[in-house]
Amino acid sequence: MNLEDLKIKELLKLQASVTKELQRREVVRTQNNPLGDYTEWLVANALDLELEANSKAGYDGISKSGVKIQIKGRRVTPKNKSRQLSAIRKYKERDFDELAAVIYDEEFNVIEALIIPHEVVGEYASYREHVNAHILILKGPILTDPRVRCIKQALSS
Repeated sequence: MNLEDLKIKELLKLQASVTKELQRREVVRTQNNPLGDYTEWLVANALDLELEANSKAGYDGISKSGVKIQIKGRRVTPKNKSRQLSAIRKYKERDFDELAAVIYDEEFNVIEALIIPHEVVGEYASYREHVNAHILILKGPILTDPRVRCIKQALSS
């Protein structure tokens, strides 16, 4: 099958079919863009986390020792190189202990995978009133902060 030969509607149907199959295989949990669900699945399997219900606010998974982890993923492409993670809501409520952040390339290869303690997120994220959330961009000094752990190897195993 040559994707270039498919009409737009056919491509959308193909994406929907792929998402349904990923859901059947329990890789994704929703019919939304699979990046978030895939990232949660990947991190949960690598770190042996229990994933929370989709409606759980504040964190996505919990470790055997009770550490609450919020999980974020971002895919960069040649046309969009932004490493800005999705909004981190209610940061001050301390709903999570650590943030797992994964950056992928265009083909879903892991470029960066980090565990960032809650207090470190606060040092690097900026509050944006118009979205009522903290925004974290995964570049610069945070990548080499000694309090941040790289988990890229664990995700590749």
